[in-house]
Amino acid sequence: MTLNEIKQTATLLGMEPSRSLGQNFLFDQNLARWIVAQLEIAPGDHVVEIGPGLGSLTEHLVGVADSVTLIEKDDRIIDHLRARFASPTVEVIHGDAVTYDPRPLLGRGRLKIIGNLPYYVSTPIIARFADPLLAPAKLVFTLQRELAERLNARPRTKDYGAMTVCLGRRWAVQYLRTLPASVFYPEPKVESAIVALAPRARDAVPPCDDALFNRLVRGGFSERRKQLRKNLERVAPGPDWRALLHATGLPETVRAEELDLATWTRLARAADPSVAQLGEELFDVVDENDAVTGSLPRDEVHARDLRHRAIHVMLFNAAGEIFLQKRSIWKDRNPAQWDSATAGHVDAGESYEAAARREVREEIGVEIGALEPVCKLGSGAETGHEFLQIYRATHEGPFRFAPREVEGGWWFDVAHVRRWLAARPGDFTPIFRQAFPRVVGA
Repeated sequence: MTLNEIKQTATLLGMEPSRSLGQNFLFDQNLARWIVAQLEIAPGDHVVEIGPGLGSLTEHLVGVADSVTLIEKDDRIIDHLRARFASPTVEVIHGDAVTYDPRPLLGRGRLKIIGNLPYYVSTPIIARFADPLLAPAKLVFTLQRELAERLNARPRTKDYGAMTVCLGRRWAVQYLRTLPASVFYPEPKVESAIVALAPRARDAVPPCDDALFNRLVRGGFSERRKQLRKNLERVAPGPDWRALLHATGLPETVRAEELDLATWTRLARAADPSVAQLGEELFDVVDENDAVTGSLPRDEVHARDLRHRAIHVMLFNAAGEIFLQKRSIWKDRNPAQWDSATAGHVDAGESYEAAARREVREEIGVEIGALEPVCKLGSGAETGHEFLQIYRATHEGPFRFAPREVEGGWWFDVAHVRRWLAARPGDFTPIFRQAFPRVVGA
């Protein structure tokens, strides 16, 4: 949209740009086209635009992405957007991106996010849409230049802080270009910048308790002038921080801004050394009739594709919703895929039901009551050579997720999951794809 088109549209709508909503409309058409190009839209992509305003970016999205969702807070603009971009592939949502429930976005395609974000709510919006559960393939945002520089800052600089480190653990942030105030109407009082966020590869994100990592980083930066050890002793008492700093190769006098991302990760791992030694677990090896023939370590059972046992527990609440967990990116099988509320192996000498109760306790941190056996899947290549006992149970939550095992989880409407599974089966584990129809009906 040109400047004249923006002014004419605003006049027709009887509106002035709202300072309280942080409205500054981009009118440079070439720049808008360039920003959208940074999203690298490909076939199968579902693009979400946050705060489309009068549609400067939107007009370059519609017809390019397979489908588009627009989230707009200003009720003066909603009817205009719905009329201008009326299409079966475009959905306009009247809502606040800060509180928007993103679950309906799952299952529509590979997700990408774009937006000219209001400066005053940029941080919570980034946190909401960069969630590992949502896992967009790319995010491109226009931000206040000061925030963009903080996101992309380097250690030992004034802009380097807790948000830099916490976001940078999972996301590679690229500062693309600076935008002058003159390309917006009305002109903001500060410069803007374009940043792109892309998920880091699994190998670039060492296993770690993310909640502990974030707590230590935020605590470490809570008083920048203080030594890191003193901040950590205050926000995370218990560990011997002098010893942990020395073990990580750091002097006692180090400050938070001196630690790069890799060092922060080593420190968090040193503070929580309970990384599961999965290869040491013992599984019962069974024959074609599910009779035990011996026991071997987990790694050997998997490496030799020997028959063994596993369980899945599907949880439902009183509203009839199903709870799905997203597997950690560090799982050796089916990482980052959606799965039953709990899934796990039966240990040597353990019954299926005992394993189900233990896995629920370990993975999502609750005790369950009645377990209803639904079906049993036979061992084969499609089940990972596992005999699988599928259970159904009820619980209302809340849940406490096992670090390094589970990214988290959400409640979903069963009909939504059914549509999602049909549209994008690869988002789910192979076992869930087989078990879900047996539990809820075809």
